[in-house]
Amino acid sequence: MYFSVLGPVRVWLDDGEVQVGPRQQRLLLALLLAHAGEPVSLGAAVDLLWGQEPPTSAVNIVHRHIGTLRRILEPGLAERQAGRVLLREAGTYRMDVDAGSLDLLRFRETLGDARAADRDGDPARAVRAFAEALALWRAPAAAGLPAEAQGHPVFAALDRERLAAVKEFADVALRASTVTPALTELQGLAELYPLDEPLQARLILALWSTGHQAEALDAYRRSRSRLAAQLGVDPGVELAAAGERVLSGEPLPVPSAAQPSAAQPSAPQPSAAQPSAAQPSAARISAAPTSPVPAQLPNDLPAFSGRENELARLLALLSGAAERPGTVLISAIGGMAGIGKTTLAVHLAHRVAARFPDGQLYVNLRGFDPSGPALDPAVALHGFLEALGVVAVPAGLEAQAALFRSMLAGRRMLILLDNARDADQVRPLLPGSAGCLVLVTSRNQLSALVATEGAAPLTLDLVSHAEAREFLTHRLGADRVAREPRAVDEIAARCGRLPLALAVIAARAAMNPSFTLTAVAQELGTTADRLDALRVPGTGTDLRAVFSWSYAALGPDAGRLFRVLAGHPGPDISLAATASLAGIPVRRARVLIAELTHACLVTEHLPGRFVLHDLLRLYAAELAEDIDQPGEREAARRRVQDHYLHTAADAAARYSRTIVPVELPPAEPGVTVEPIADRPRALAWFHDEHLVLREILRQSAATGQHRHTWQLVWSLEFFFDRLGHWAEAEVFARMAVTAAAALHDPVAGAHAHYSLGRAFNLLRNDDGARTQLQHALDLFERTGNRYGQSDVRLYLGWVAERLGAYEEGLHHSRRALDLYQDMGHRLGEAMAFNAIGNLLSEMGDPAAALPYCRQALRLFQELEDRHGEAAALDSLGYTLHRQGDYSEAITHYTAGLDLFREAGARHFEAVVLDHLGDSWQHLGEPGTARKAWRDAVIIYTGFDRPAAARIQAKLDETPRALPAGPLIGKLR
Repeated sequence: MYFSVLGPVRVWLDDGEVQVGPRQQRLLLALLLAHAGEPVSLGAAVDLLWGQEPPTSAVNIVHRHIGTLRRILEPGLAERQAGRVLLREAGTYRMDVDAGSLDLLRFRETLGDARAADRDGDPARAVRAFAEALALWRAPAAAGLPAEAQGHPVFAALDRERLAAVKEFADVALRASTVTPALTELQGLAELYPLDEPLQARLILALWSTGHQAEALDAYRRSRSRLAAQLGVDPGVELAAAGERVLSGEPLPVPSAAQPSAAQPSAPQPSAAQPSAAQPSAARISAAPTSPVPAQLPNDLPAFSGRENELARLLALLSGAAERPGTVLISAIGGMAGIGKTTLAVHLAHRVAARFPDGQLYVNLRGFDPSGPALDPAVALHGFLEALGVVAVPAGLEAQAALFRSMLAGRRMLILLDNARDADQVRPLLPGSAGCLVLVTSRNQLSALVATEGAAPLTLDLVSHAEAREFLTHRLGADRVAREPRAVDEIAARCGRLPLALAVIAARAAMNPSFTLTAVAQELGTTADRLDALRVPGTGTDLRAVFSWSYAALGPDAGRLFRVLAGHPGPDISLAATASLAGIPVRRARVLIAELTHACLVTEHLPGRFVLHDLLRLYAAELAEDIDQPGEREAARRRVQDHYLHTAADAAARYSRTIVPVELPPAEPGVTVEPIADRPRALAWFHDEHLVLREILRQSAATGQHRHTWQLVWSLEFFFDRLGHWAEAEVFARMAVTAAAALHDPVAGAHAHYSLGRAFNLLRNDDGARTQLQHALDLFERTGNRYGQSDVRLYLGWVAERLGAYEEGLHHSRRALDLYQDMGHRLGEAMAFNAIGNLLSEMGDPAAALPYCRQALRLFQELEDRHGEAAALDSLGYTLHRQGDYSEAITHYTAGLDLFREAGARHFEAVVLDHLGDSWQHLGEPGTARKAWRDAVIIYTGFDRPAAARIQAKLDETPRALPAGPLIGKLR
């Protein structure tokens, strides 16, 4: 277990990173880590999460977040067990971690070692320890959290610890004449604290001592100008003294001979023609009297277009290199086959070549060449040395690499390493001193190069729609593109916005000017022919061939996983779904999908979620058709459908305790069900999988998987209901009705008609709702399902209430109450009590309604049902409003609103806001009322326009309109 708070808040368990959940949970974990080993009070947690205006349920929310964090950090921990890492003590919480599991404690421990070494008179060891401690910082403390949270005193204090450590480091480094390790830290913090005079003074001295006189003078002048402009003051004693030393040219300690600085560009440097004793003897005898200036870059693409954001990032990186004089600038450009890595790198290299007057070196490392093995680094070095004028190249990779570094010392050169296989192939080709730019392209993720050599990673994504159009315009001409804009968009879409595919099609269209672009688009129209169309005979430009080079490098298990992923219908896929699709354990799936990600055949576009490009999906499907047996593909399809069905059922059970139970058949062997710990996780799972679930449902319906279809609709109906996806709910409920009819199964029919009736109710199709709900009631009675009968009657009561048929609604609600009480179903009782209270209030008898509403609230609170509690609070508020007690109504509405917001129930939040506005209006607070109504309109506009229009009318015409009525369907 390892935690990080010196930068983004992150957690690793075993061999993988875990997600800590939504914003408030991450904030809470950050607070606990910042106080590692110390108790954190509930008050401190509430203050961090809400500031001066916490909700009434703040303490309960903190307790729930703590419980969720404990389950994440200690999987398998029972609800009532005492944690080993996150402890509760006398009303406080404490993280029990040590320096081996938290970067903050390791930083403090290593900082103590550095100070001890300095006291012991061992400056070299002190410098190393300071550097090790400060390397743990990747950004300000708790980076990535909201800005107001990062400014919280606890995190600001951690940042001050870092600032103090950097100043100490600079002092020790200056005394030890080993300044370069501290210079990078000083430069980074000097940007964050531009008005910190002691910090700026140390930066100036560090720059001066490493030979950067001009930069030191510029830093002093900038500091003096900032102080005058922003504070209206002159530099203080320390900053002024540093500036005077720079202006007077007074010498400062320089690095000793035993520890030369890596950054002294102004000092004389040995050239290839005048080798120093520090250079290998081979260089002294092998360098030509005059070295040529190599210019090896391939031709830039004449019609290069797009990639403006990526170019801006790379150019900004290059501009920032001047402020990091001790570094070699390396950029690792990665991405899938055909994404345009080489094209971008070559274009950038030509664009900045003038900044590197000593020349440009280029080599294709052939990391994925189908015609042979990857290029040996020794062969690449041999070519570089010859280009630099070396006549007698020494034998052996190490000797060649040492000579190469010596030849580049003091030079400003650009090196483009194209199509690298891995970091080991690249390392021998890197210069050893500052002043050079190295661009590396690879289909693999060069994470080792990022970690060990400080490379800046840039993974290319698909070009945008606008860039794809610009791409085709450059190659085909503006007139031709303008004549058929729809065909151009279709070509871009069917090429998946992949630059290589766009280039192939553009070439075909350019070679055949008589072809209309519509005809070219139609050629791409069929899935079966699309890869055939994306091929230029005789040129080697064949997407199948390009993809095959990456596929061929995979192990057999990773290759099988790549093929099986083609059968997943959704836009992206989770790790658990991947494991189910392949029928393997999650741990093995994690290893294999990492191999695919490393090869850029799959992209992890969100943490733990993976996507396959459309053209790669076509290629994988072709491979699956050729290699895998039909039975294997069918088994994979069944497993992934079972994964989503059983996970959805678990999520529904966590999300709502009022779902009518259904007995599911066992899942297929090899299926991994996503763990759903609690209601927030259930909601998060649905949000993550919403688009995938739509495709799974459509696939199930289209392939005649009737049982999966109706059961999946059953498991998802509460999510569609609560989150406002009502039109979708109707579409999928109709699929369930069709599936149930095909099965001739009354149990399936009862649930399917109930789903459709509920969807009609939400969409205000009252006749349809009554018909479908009555059909469902008949089938539930026929099958003896009393739970279903009571739920349907409750819904029939709500429909009748909205139609003003209060006696009918009261009949259904009282019958539902009888059924719930007979079954001992206390949650059902609470819902029925609330429904009866609403009806009595609407019938003009709020005094009779109040006991029912209060009984409902009591039961919901005893059962810890937050959604029901919120609905009961709304009902109480409405009943009190009808009695004229507007202040008390507002109190109940506000409490219910907090609970609905906590649950992410946007529809119900809007209903309560509407009611809240009515009560504020009656209290004579029109401004507050209008704010509540405006918020309600904003929410409703997304999914219930009639309701939005009704409330907008209050804002525009009748601000003192009567209340809109109680919350219909609120308990579902």
